[in-house]
Formats: sequence, structure tokens, C-alpha cells
Amino acid sequence: MREATKQHATGKSFKRSLHFLLYWARGPSLVGLSRTTIMLGACMRTHSFPRMFLPRSLIAAAIGSALMLSPLTASAFEGELFSLKNRWEHTVTEMPANERESTLKALAGEAEQLAEQYSDEADVLVWQGIVLASYARERGGLGALGIAGDARDALEKAIEIDPQGLNGSAYVTLGALYDRAPGRPLGFGNSDTAERMFQRALEIRPDGIDVNYYYAAFLKEEGNEQAAREHAQRAVNGTARDNRQVSDEALRRDAEALLKQL
Repeated sequence: MREATKQHATGKSFKRSLHFLLYWARGPSLVGLSRTTIMLGACMRTHSFPRMFLPRSLIAAAIGSALMLSPLTASAFEGELFSLKNRWEHTVTEMPANERESTLKALAGEAEQLAEQYSDEADVLVWQGIVLASYARERGGLGALGIAGDARDALEKAIEIDPQGLNGSAYVTLGALYDRAPGRPLGFGNSDTAERMFQRALEIRPDGIDVNYYYAAFLKEEGNEQAAREHAQRAVNGTARDNRQVSDEALRRDAEALLKQL
């Protein structure tokens, strides 16, 4: 900023001052961008430049340029992840069945790109695993085995980074994957591993609707109807997560239907 002010004092152009402001704004954080916006306003006041064009042109250009010069920050990937999560939730709860597979395939591609860009972010990897698991389930058959394996790999990598696995969500999805996949030699399905995954999820979030519903479904398949009934009831009584209300409420209805079968 001092350099920008000096340039004005020597009579050099607004463009030259802007160059120094953009150079200063480069960095690993978006904090510099907000400061740059303030400085641009100050710079504009000291140069003869039409105010009416500044908000739409130069400030936008300056911030856009600084963003291109700066690495994306956590808030950037969180926005992309939020969009991905919302579209996934809409797909699995509201979209017609004949449209789900193609939509989930596209979302899986987006999740893969996001995971490549943010390979050390556990939340990104968990959501990649969730989307891939949903896609594998919708596709079904032998063609889904490779997709399910990719989902497992993403979730296990996420757990290596964050043992809580996005508040237990990684373990819930892993439990469902190990439960539903065929066993060796075709797949990686394993009831003992599925049990461990569900138990770990329950340790983290014992009242979760998703945790208890999927565990109840697993227990029913294993022939343990008494325990299945207990966890289905806990799913019905559970509290929906603020960021997953639509999908959690859908699972609550599934738990109610499961209870009627037990």
C-alpha cells in the first residue's frame, strides 16, 4: 500500500497503483483481498477515476485477479463441497429413480476432481466416498464393484487423516459398503468388518439417525431382530443433523418402515 501511495505522489497512473495493490494481495489467505478492496477505494479517491464504474469493473477485476494469483483457501473448497452435498441430498431423496444413476455418476466425477485438488482434506474424501457409495448402490450388479471399492478407499483415506471421519459419517458408509458388497473372491464384503464400522460410528454419534438405521438394517440381515428393533427405534427417535435434515428425515421414515417389519 505504501508503494501504491508513493506512485500517486509521484504522479503515476491509477493502473500502476493497482498493480502494486494486486501484488500485495497475493497470499495464502483471502484476508488480503478484503484489505485490497479497502485500499482500492482509497486509491480511487486519490486518483481522478469515475466512482460509478469502480464496483463493477476494477474491484471485481482486482479481486478476481488476486484470486487467480492466490491458492484456493479452505472457504473455497467448503463452498464447492456444500454445493455437492446439497445436490447429492436432492438426488437421493427427491429425484425420480430413472434419473438418479446418471446424476450420481456426474456428481461422482465432480467429487473425484475435488478430491484430487484437496487430497489432504478429510471432509472432501468422506463426501467423495458417500457419493461413490450412492452411485454404486444405484448402479448395482458387477459394474458397481469397482465403484464401491473406490468409495471404500476414499473413506479409509479420510479416516487416516481424521479418525472421527466427519463425525462418524465415514464409518456409517463403510459399514454399509462392507455389509452390501459380495465377499471374496468377487468383492470385499465382510460382516465382521461391517459390525466394527457401525460400532465405531455409534461411539462417535450414538443418537444419529443414519448410524442407527443402517446398523438396524444390518442386524436384521444378520438375524438379530431384537437388537435391530432397538436401533431402528433409536433412529426413529434420533435428531436430524442441521446440515443433513432432508436425508436424515428420509432415513427416519425408512426406520419407521423397518420397525413394522420387525
